[in-house]
Amino acid sequence: MFYYQHHVGDYRRDTGHLTLLEHGIYRQLLDLYYISEKPIDATAIRLICVRTTDECEAYNRVLADFFVERDGVYFHRRCDFEIQRFKEKSDKAKQSIKTRWNKNKELMPDTNVLPTNNEGNTNQLTNKPINQSTNNKEKKQKKVSVSMPEGMNEGIWKDFLSTRVKAITQTGINGIAKQASLAGISLEAALQECCTRGWQSFKADWIKPQGATNGKFNVHAAGRETLARSLVAASMVRCDPWEIQDVVHVEVHQLLPGSTDD
Repeated sequence: MFYYQHHVGDYRRDTGHLTLLEHGIYRQLLDLYYISEKPIDATAIRLICVRTTDECEAYNRVLADFFVERDGVYFHRRCDFEIQRFKEKSDKAKQSIKTRWNKNKELMPDTNVLPTNNEGNTNQLTNKPINQSTNNKEKKQKKVSVSMPEGMNEGIWKDFLSTRVKAITQTGINGIAKQASLAGISLEAALQECCTRGWQSFKADWIKPQGATNGKFNVHAAGRETLARSLVAASMVRCDPWEIQDVVHVEVHQLLPGSTDD
């Protein structure tokens, strides 16, 4: 041990009769005793550099006053007590650390488990199989909370579901069907329009031409297909709005019966 407590009061009480030379030798012997953690033997006289006759005599007096000789080895009661207490404290600390380490090790997952051909991929933290497509399937299943309407094109239905952020419900489908009826188109056509424009839902107002006043429409404010559908819905043109080809450059009032130029 490289540290020990030096009680000044106890030391001065026990060493008041020593000369300065004996003080120096005694402190050297104490340091050697604590560092080596063993009693003083014949090698100590060389280790603390005792050379002169006066130093040898002082060395022998210190051994006789403070150490107990047993078979040529000198023991110090206080030093032995401090060394024993230090070892017990050190052993206790080591045992505490070992116990804590073993406890933490039991709680740690086994990271050495490798996947086998039968088990597939495994999570090293939970040691449970991982299904790589589980999350994707769950996300897709969340969007399918209602069955495909009867007579609906399956491709359009799937495309519409893929554009939805949230699941579509039967109430939502009924609402879209109602708006499609107001716009004069089928539910399938409304869903196709949603896919084309990236809409999450459908509203009839979204495809009505803007600026309709007194039976005349602003061609530039409405798209070709939007204008055509609106005309059919208003019974102004008798044809399928999805089949109208070129009406972009046709003034709307020319398509209306009985209309005249401004």
